[in-house]
Amino acid sequence: MNKKYTISWVARFFTVSVLLLFLNTKAEAQSTPFDCDYNAYLFQYNDIYALDLASGSSYLVSENITPGNVNAVAYNTTDGYIWGYLSTPSKSIVRIGKDFTVDQYEIPELPTGNKYVGDISTDGIYYFKAGGASYYKIDLNPESDTYLDYLGQFTLSQSLSIADWAFNAQDNKLYTVERGSNMLYRISADTGEVEALGVVPILQGLNYAFGAVYFDVDGNFYISANQTGAVYKIDKVQDISLGVIKSNIFAFGPAASSNDGARCPTAPVPQEDCINGIDDDGDGLVDCDDPSCSGVATCPTITLTSGANDGGLESNDRLSSLIGERNYNRAKTNYKFNKHTAKKVMKGASYAKAGKSTPGEIPLTQLVPLDVVGESSTIESSPADLLDLTNASDIYSVDYLRKDDNIGALMVIKTDNKVYEHSKFICDRFLGAQLLSVSNIQLREKDFIKSIIKQPDGSTEFALTFSARLDTNDEFIIESHWNIDAYADDTAFYNFQIWSNTVDDLLLLGDEILNLLEVHSPISEYKGSTPPPVFVKSAKYVKGEVILNLVNNNKTEQIQLEGGLKKTETSTTETMKLAAPIDGYLDSVALSTGNIFDFGFRVSHANGTPDDLFVADAPWGLDSSSEGTTIENYKVTPVQAPYTEGGYPVERNIELSGKTSSYVGVYRALSPRFTPVNLSNYEKLSFEASGTGKLEVKILKGDGQTYSTNVNLTTDIQTFNLLDADFKNEANATTDFSSLKVINFNLLAEGGSVEEKQMSLSNVSFNNNEEKRVFISDDTSESIMYPNPMQAESSLYFYEENAGSFTFELFNMAGKKISSHDMSGDSKAGQNMIVVKRNNLTSGLYFYKITSSNDKTWSSKLMVK
Repeated sequence: MNKKYTISWVARFFTVSVLLLFLNTKAEAQSTPFDCDYNAYLFQYNDIYALDLASGSSYLVSENITPGNVNAVAYNTTDGYIWGYLSTPSKSIVRIGKDFTVDQYEIPELPTGNKYVGDISTDGIYYFKAGGASYYKIDLNPESDTYLDYLGQFTLSQSLSIADWAFNAQDNKLYTVERGSNMLYRISADTGEVEALGVVPILQGLNYAFGAVYFDVDGNFYISANQTGAVYKIDKVQDISLGVIKSNIFAFGPAASSNDGARCPTAPVPQEDCINGIDDDGDGLVDCDDPSCSGVATCPTITLTSGANDGGLESNDRLSSLIGERNYNRAKTNYKFNKHTAKKVMKGASYAKAGKSTPGEIPLTQLVPLDVVGESSTIESSPADLLDLTNASDIYSVDYLRKDDNIGALMVIKTDNKVYEHSKFICDRFLGAQLLSVSNIQLREKDFIKSIIKQPDGSTEFALTFSARLDTNDEFIIESHWNIDAYADDTAFYNFQIWSNTVDDLLLLGDEILNLLEVHSPISEYKGSTPPPVFVKSAKYVKGEVILNLVNNNKTEQIQLEGGLKKTETSTTETMKLAAPIDGYLDSVALSTGNIFDFGFRVSHANGTPDDLFVADAPWGLDSSSEGTTIENYKVTPVQAPYTEGGYPVERNIELSGKTSSYVGVYRALSPRFTPVNLSNYEKLSFEASGTGKLEVKILKGDGQTYSTNVNLTTDIQTFNLLDADFKNEANATTDFSSLKVINFNLLAEGGSVEEKQMSLSNVSFNNNEEKRVFISDDTSESIMYPNPMQAESSLYFYEENAGSFTFELFNMAGKKISSHDMSGDSKAGQNMIVVKRNNLTSGLYFYKITSSNDKTWSSKLMVK
């Protein structure tokens, strides 16, 4: 059942089995089998992760299970356990149960040396190998007379450079893909005969090790690339003949330099339909958003990326007004970056050669990869207006083009005292993008954090952020973290924000940046953090609520939110803390914050890296016309009661006074990123205002056209209802409220001399109201607590058809009544309001109930900060 309270949640069923974590046990310990659960299990050194192939999500289920590393792991259908080869002690194999206890067996006949390729046939024979053509067999069928016996060394018909192989339950053949050639092979395990089936099309041109491979019940073969974590699917390999291979990207999982996988080959893997508008495989991605739908039906194989000229920052507590002004100036001039006239960046003779610069003074142009991703041209796209807004001391950015299409972008940012304060994964979510996935990628066998971001226009980008600083020997330390506060402080950085339309190009660009840094000085150290296992996929602020859509990769049951909240653009920041339960792989949490401007916060939990996010409403800003205009008072104030009508409220109110000889005013964007909003369903723009003289009300549309009308203000507050037809452009043409970017409220000085100007502006909304608006509900079944969460006190509104009396009661989460907050009184016909004071209430969640003498009851939740 879906409930709506101060905090609400919805969950979906997650198919991964509940996994218990136990300490290692000695050899011969009793354990229980896996019995063919739906997980794939990913082994990295001696840690085990449960991997959902459909989503690519993984979480740690057991660590340090053995003294040595486990490799060549395989699921044994004859006993339900996972088996693997142990690096230390030598000549040992291990059996792993569902509780991750380990039974260890020494096989004296085994040759020394690590074995990293392995799987078990349906009749329980373990086939494993290292490099070359030699392979080995052990009988692991507990019903066999030769159980745990070494069956000898054998030879493949040809040597293979592979990192893993797997048995297909459909034909009991081994399958593998070779690195470099990307050739798919079918192997008859009994004879060692190797059959080449052809190059896998989706892997053309790639050079990855496929250290973890798996099968499903239908014979679909899944291979995971160590360096990127990308999971590729090859359809029904038992039916492949004459080199006809159907392959596709399937998901994006974790990368690792040591990677091995095991999975029950008769367990199904959920598949996305791609055309039915449903999340068929339960990974939170629908149709074309799912990687497995790339190139399927009408889904594009690749999508284009955004350019660097639009990137580089989100708002924050320090910069919100400056960033709003930057975006407003771009909107006023209808600014659009023209890539056709942009300067082309060419690869010259000095590329990748050290100049006379010291490592701390490298020209940013020398750190830009060129001719590495098959681009037809590279253009300069530096957003110079960021230098005045951020802690950047220098910025250089490029877009990578294939013909006229963006396939990638890079921003190189120099900072002098700390890391660059704006991250792409925070910025893009603030501007309406969705964070589809977060996992690691490997450059030089070191972990970096990659993210997959879906932009509002539908394009999908693979993003990587890292920074380089110098140590005391003037050698580079590379840092890659999710949280800004994890980076070293009080030092200069070269910061790199990279995005591309394929994970493979992302890897190439990142690796080449490291090469270009090493031209100037060696890299002495890599410092990284793990990706956040719980992250906010998307977030938005709407009419008094911050709505978070979460991805929960490690079965976390509760999150903590802590951050700073501002009621308006000019108010001080208030701290806010609360805990919320979450459930399942996907969940949603709605925070009833009341009307706010912005909220920067951290989502943390018991284990793992926290996620940071910033959400905001579209901003108000000051528009002072020219030199000689002075501002005496500018204040954005909160609304006093919730807006409950069906219109579109433009939240928060304005107080403005100053002197001007032309105009002074305010602007209000309709969206945080100053993109157009369609309000054509409404015919009126309503507001209340008082002040001095003529007020110009102007709307700026998405095509850059402006339309305006005027009203006269007086010292008394008046309600104005302006029709869309009242707004006209210079040609006297009218318009509607579609594609609106910005509204302006400008006080005009009509005499040409300096005039005193003042305005109070409130309750702005687009609507179709016939009567004067109210900001409280006349729904007799609804009660409204505002603000909610409460700080010192809140107002509680409820509507009675007839006069009577009421009682108010408050309860904690355990259902115990808090008698100190009992209230009673008379109620009138119509809207009633009572004040609920916090007094000694501690932070947390409470229930309230109002009982009327007219046999009516209202109840809901109250959050106390």
